[in-house]
Amino acid sequence: MCKLAKLFILFFMSSVLALSVNAYAETSASQRYVGIGRDANPAEVAAWDIDVRPDFKGLPKGSGSVEQGQKVWEARCASCHGTFAESNEVFTPIVGGTTPDDIKTGRVASLSDRKQPQRTTLMKVATVSSLWDYIHRAMPWNAPRSLSDDDTFAVVAYLLNLAEVVPDDFILSNDNIAEVQKRMPNRNGMTLKHGLWSSKGQPDVHASACMNNCVPFVQIGSTLPDYARNAHGNIAEQNREYGPYRGADTTKPPLSSLPGSNMVAATAHPKVQTVEDLFKENNCSACHAKSSKLVGPSLIDIANKYRGQAGVEDKLVAKVKAGGSGVWGVIPMPANSQVSDESLHQIVHWILNDQ
Repeated sequence: MCKLAKLFILFFMSSVLALSVNAYAETSASQRYVGIGRDANPAEVAAWDIDVRPDFKGLPKGSGSVEQGQKVWEARCASCHGTFAESNEVFTPIVGGTTPDDIKTGRVASLSDRKQPQRTTLMKVATVSSLWDYIHRAMPWNAPRSLSDDDTFAVVAYLLNLAEVVPDDFILSNDNIAEVQKRMPNRNGMTLKHGLWSSKGQPDVHASACMNNCVPFVQIGSTLPDYARNAHGNIAEQNREYGPYRGADTTKPPLSSLPGSNMVAATAHPKVQTVEDLFKENNCSACHAKSSKLVGPSLIDIANKYRGQAGVEDKLVAKVKAGGSGVWGVIPMPANSQVSDESLHQIVHWILNDQ
């Protein structure tokens, strides 16, 4: 019943989306789909049409100085990127790795130098419009689109000054930004002559898929250093509210092993090795994620609610087997009578004790 309901919801949403797109795209939408949708008014279009192209079409009028950009940066940006945009605690550094020679040639030499420890934003970005557009639409992280046009010009000017692209007294504006583009360190480092932009272009990579001699275990080679683990608070509480997976709880030490590494005997399911496998095999993960609400509550919320109660494991096994609603909301959990009691006890025990 749950699967049928999901299919119906997906079909309904896709149908409404398709009709809405047609209503917007077709000039005769009101005649073709009577009572469904309407033409977007100019204000609604303007609210979404904020992209800035490499030819600067879409760039609003405005200006901002390096000095003003430093003030905005220290108040709104430095906590994540560092005072001089060089911090590596939260995000990759923005400034660094470029030279005066790169500004002359338009090609960043350190991109092909293996001695360069890390690729920064200004090493890679080819157009100043990309900087302006991204900062304006997505920054600051906790309040995207809260910077004014002039503040965005100022922040971009400050970043370019840190990279020695513009002088200390520079004022960036819509009138001179095209001239600044001619000094971008990697302006000649991007090509559109490939398959992403043209079906006749060459692909970005030349490789063939290999599915032979695969390694049985992949060792994670990148970890968050201890000094930076909780430098800006708990990462798990700073994710945007979408998607089933949250960041690591940085108030706790790193995991000694990957989730699902606790082996269990699963005689009823000889191909299943872990309790997490049982959880996924029986479609529990379709409605429950570890630390965020999906259709049903997160595993952490369930564990926090019931952990330590007398007889709770038997109680929850019976509830999962029978299904029902009311405790966590009106959306019902389907019955799981086809799952063995042994598997249900393993799953419930894992939820209560390993989250």
